[in-house]
Amino acid sequence: MGKKIVKQAKPHRILLQAVVNALTTIFTDNKYADKVIEKTLKENPKFGGRDRRFIAETTYDIVRNYRLLSHLAGSETSFWEILGVYFIIRHLPMPDERDFKNLNEKTIIDKYKAIKDQKILQSYPDWLWDLCESELGKDVWENEAKALNKQAEVVLRVNTLKTKKEILKQHLAEQEIEVDFLDGYKDALLLSHRQNLFQNPLFKLGLFELQDAGSQHISEFLGVEPGMRVIDACAGGGGKTLHIAALMQNKGRIISMDITQWKLDELKKRARRATASNVEPRLIEGTKTIKRLENTADRLLLDVPCSGSGVIKRNPDAKWKLNLEFIDRTKAIQQKILSEYSIMTKVGGQLVYSTCSVLPSENRKQVDEFLANNSNFELIKDQTILPSEGFDGFYMALIKRKK
Repeated sequence: MGKKIVKQAKPHRILLQAVVNALTTIFTDNKYADKVIEKTLKENPKFGGRDRRFIAETTYDIVRNYRLLSHLAGSETSFWEILGVYFIIRHLPMPDERDFKNLNEKTIIDKYKAIKDQKILQSYPDWLWDLCESELGKDVWENEAKALNKQAEVVLRVNTLKTKKEILKQHLAEQEIEVDFLDGYKDALLLSHRQNLFQNPLFKLGLFELQDAGSQHISEFLGVEPGMRVIDACAGGGGKTLHIAALMQNKGRIISMDITQWKLDELKKRARRATASNVEPRLIEGTKTIKRLENTADRLLLDVPCSGSGVIKRNPDAKWKLNLEFIDRTKAIQQKILSEYSIMTKVGGQLVYSTCSVLPSENRKQVDEFLANNSNFELIKDQTILPSEGFDGFYMALIKRKK
């Protein structure tokens, strides 16, 4: 954890209490950090922008560094002390709260400097550190572990059905929102300063979506063209579906499938806002839904469920929510989806298998196992985007159906 050089006023007790309450809910009640922070801010509408930012960023930063901070505090559940240790380690002005009176700044700093164990310093559970190190190698994993502890960048995807990148950049500049072009990502804009854009009128008009650069690359990797028949078989809320629709210029057809109806309902709303008119949401009700689409897709996207180990920047509490049993179950689901859904690809068509994981056992090894059991498919190319490259971690493999 580095030193923050931005001078900051001491926060009011009500803000500190909001952070402590959020941490208690995340770690004691085992709730997801993003939902807890969203609820906290919704319940306190009078908080100003600076206060809201303090609560969100402080909570996320403590979640990110929870093992280190709880180690220094000598407790996993004394959240006031953990918060106090956070202020000390971050070299922030210590609030004059009675809850921090027992903390000795010099003792904490000395204890911090004495830590040699990278698992504690980088704040990962032993099992996750050991798993990633065994799969990626010590040097690669240590580099990625550090990268995953950085705050995620905010990347916009320009909706080319409605505007152009240069025009959107200009519209945002008129609102004093600074964005930069991203080399290698034709529809991406990088937000210079973090802020919530979901209430922005340009977002509500459907001119852009928030989508990580690596995630945007997956849709491009699929190689769609206007007029094709495309199936996004694990569509979720439809971020990649909407990008595919734009890449196809609304020409052709996209069947967006998921096993969860509310996610497809959300996709319908997003598609309307984006004017993506070639999208057909379809609920997967069983193997018959898949069978009916056998040999019909020019392109098939299988963005499968995964550990999420590549997006820990964005979801830091995944470090504390994940377990080996979940990853093993997920790997079985990945192989099942790849084996059963691949039949929807036309002969001569192509599919992309993708994850937001850094683990080879969820990535290339799954592809190799599938190809070993399905000689009518061949690998064209694959690509890994590592978190150390600046954005989220992703894997994608382009596979062709030969017969």
